[in-house]
Amino acid sequence: MNERTITTKYTNGDITVVWQPQRCTHSGNCARGLPTVFHPSERPWIEIDGASSEAIVEQVKKCPSGALSYYMNDALSSIQSAEEEND
Repeated sequence: MNERTITTKYTNGDITVVWQPQRCTHSGNCARGLPTVFHPSERPWIEIDGASSEAIVEQVKKCPSGALSYYMNDALSSIQSAEEEND
């Protein structure tokens, strides 16, 4: 069976938060830990400018299901630049 994977990305320029709703167990850790960013009853439910990048990263790391993840945009840019140089 081919399971469709849905991902939603939210970025503030420094970081990108990735949400995979099919993995979410709705523990509420994100909203309790950083309510200025995570608003489950609103759409969009992540207000990426609601806290510093560092605070968001620390909260995302606490997601028990792995539904929330992140990457640093500068790191991705560096990887893409290196790949383009090798082409």
